[in-house]
Amino acid sequence: RDVDDELALVLLSALRRKQILNPKAVIATLSPVLDRAKLARGSLDVLGMADVPVGVGSSGGAAQDLEVYKAAHSRSSESIHDCGTTLACDILRRARSKSVQILCLASLSDLASLLKDHQELFTAKVKEVVVMGGVLPIDSGDKLIPDSAYNNNCDMEAACFVYDSCQALGVPTITLSRWAAYGCPVRPQLLDELAKTEHMVATNIREKSKESIDQLWKKVRLHPSDTRREKLPERCDTKWFAKTFIGKEDLLDEKPKSVWSSVENLNMYDPLAVMCCVPSYRNSHFICREKVVQGVSHLVAGISEKENGIRNRCSLYEEYSSLFMSAMQRSLHEPTTHFNCTSFDSDERPSFGERAA
Repeated sequence: RDVDDELALVLLSALRRKQILNPKAVIATLSPVLDRAKLARGSLDVLGMADVPVGVGSSGGAAQDLEVYKAAHSRSSESIHDCGTTLACDILRRARSKSVQILCLASLSDLASLLKDHQELFTAKVKEVVVMGGVLPIDSGDKLIPDSAYNNNCDMEAACFVYDSCQALGVPTITLSRWAAYGCPVRPQLLDELAKTEHMVATNIREKSKESIDQLWKKVRLHPSDTRREKLPERCDTKWFAKTFIGKEDLLDEKPKSVWSSVENLNMYDPLAVMCCVPSYRNSHFICREKVVQGVSHLVAGISEKENGIRNRCSLYEEYSSLFMSAMQRSLHEPTTHFNCTSFDSDERPSFGERAA
């Protein structure tokens, strides 16, 4: 959907080269879903992951087409599967028992459908679900309940079903909240450094970051009932924007049309969720609160502004910055190879499930 999603793929490519994660598929969601699938396909190709299949998911609860940014590397391909659920099931059937992580970076609609229609397969093959989202205070009840985070809000019924089902079925969940992202923001200067590699993904990310911030600025200035806000939570107003991205309690009275020159922080929600998929990174960089439901541990990184779940902001920033740079530099010096996306050995490395982009 935005730069944050593409940076998650950049990070994933670096972790794959290090044989830390083994991506099996990417499922695009949120309308216009085919455009998002084409962008994911092109990004994977130029980042050295041409063998990772892409599937077309659902509209993700969106009643209308949401924005999708343009990229020269976005492309049509025969290796884009028409049905994301079918692709996910194929991956799960070939996987070892309890070996697949599913990472959800957008609406939970597609995961809810997978759970409803293929519960036995899901329970047999999925070892944990990692969600970029949020939950209500973990001490407020006997189980985790999704909060008003954007990804949950896209399809709240689906979000509730996913959390309820995972807890009832004994499938562990790891939730990374917005508080964690606020606790370790990216400086715009990092995007400038990445763009110096002249990698087409890096230069596009820097350009589209400005556009995305300005588009978000337009949305937070709209009335909460305005449909052009596209499921943006009501709490996301101009004061929230100023505090989150500029480090001030409010902006100047004139409310400029473009705020990019004032931006100090960019929140990288999705790359941090990718980091949470790696137990060693999770333990060294995040402080997770535990909720035990029916004897199964469910983790939440970031429960409040004060307890944001980040152990050491500088250490984590240096970790993922170096991974971003490594991904750009390495993919520039690798030959472009196209594979049959259905022939991938699920036992080669630790399994990493499909990502709803």
